[in-house]
Amino acid sequence: MGTKTVDEAVDANGTEAKSDEETVNATKTDEAPDAEVEETGNAEAEDAEDAEDQDDLDAEALEGEDTPEAEKGTPGVGQGAAAVVSAGLGVVSLTGSWVATVAAARETLVGQLGTSSTASVAKQVKEVYGDAWATTALVGGLFALAALIVGVMVLVRPAFGAPGKPQAAWIKSVAWAGVSLGVIGLVLAVAKYSDIILGLPSTS
Repeated sequence: MGTKTVDEAVDANGTEAKSDEETVNATKTDEAPDAEVEETGNAEAEDAEDAEDQDDLDAEALEGEDTPEAEKGTPGVGQGAAAVVSAGLGVVSLTGSWVATVAAARETLVGQLGTSSTASVAKQVKEVYGDAWATTALVGGLFALAALIVGVMVLVRPAFGAPGKPQAAWIKSVAWAGVSLGVIGLVLAVAKYSDIILGLPSTS
């Protein structure tokens, strides 16, 4: 009778111990998925933060690449505009302008008013036509000189700018065109003003 009681007690203790172990294992099993979910969530959050940081770095890198290009393009615009102005002034020095036309017409009027009808033919020709032509040549020479100065300034500008910023080829070409036209216009203006070419006709 006592042995049975002991066995029953052992069985009871064994059953209870087994039940406790199963309870602990079940608790661990229930907690394991929660831990895995938590770790997975933390990993996803870290990945999302890394992706956002990478996007920010990429955006900053793109902005850093765009800024130097804008800085390089800004001085080129001014130099290109000056080169075009130089070429335009050179063309005007050769073809004439309204300024030269008005100045020549004014000089003709002054010559007519200041010359008496009894003056010699040579004097009348000089006062009415010669001075007007000289004025036209003078105005053309001023335009040519301006074209020459602007063109030379454009060509020498890179020497005074930031190093490592080469000048665009088209700017150099247009600037050289302006310088060339300026030189030609200046030579022709001086030649006409001094009556080396297209002088007054002889009145004798």
